[in-house]
Amino acid sequence: MINIAFFIIAALTLGSALAAATNPKLMHAALSFAIAFVGVSTLFFWLGAEFVGLVQIFVYIGAVAVLIVFTILLTRREGEQLRGFNWSGVVVALAVFAGLVWSILKSPSMSILPPEVSPLTVKRIGEVLMSDYVWPLMGVGVLLTVALLGALILAMEDKRE
Repeated sequence: MINIAFFIIAALTLGSALAAATNPKLMHAALSFAIAFVGVSTLFFWLGAEFVGLVQIFVYIGAVAVLIVFTILLTRREGEQLRGFNWSGVVVALAVFAGLVWSILKSPSMSILPPEVSPLTVKRIGEVLMSDYVWPLMGVGVLLTVALLGALILAMEDKRE
């Protein structure tokens, strides 16, 4: 039963990624891309990496995929041409996939068992961020705040013109 669920999730993820790469309509390709992200986050949940799965949902689906859809909607022209199938992209993707599979299978670390690691929880990530990495965390917060204020100032200047 567990293997069947995994194969369903994997087939949905691979099918939607393939649809994103081959769909001639750009909006349908972007939505298929978002479904592929949902499948990847489901696989992270399946592996027990809940934090990474949630980050995948929030960042990639909530920000990147929505940004792509909005960009398509804002830049679409009336006489939009359907894009053709890109065979060179398929060849490059298959070559990269073959290279990755070959390097994984030839890796000597495949025969070595990994050391036992305690599970990483969101609470532990928060403790480490607030103790060992507090200065980088504060720096990122200040950087994002300055970027937000700069974007606000630029948007206000555009409205005055």
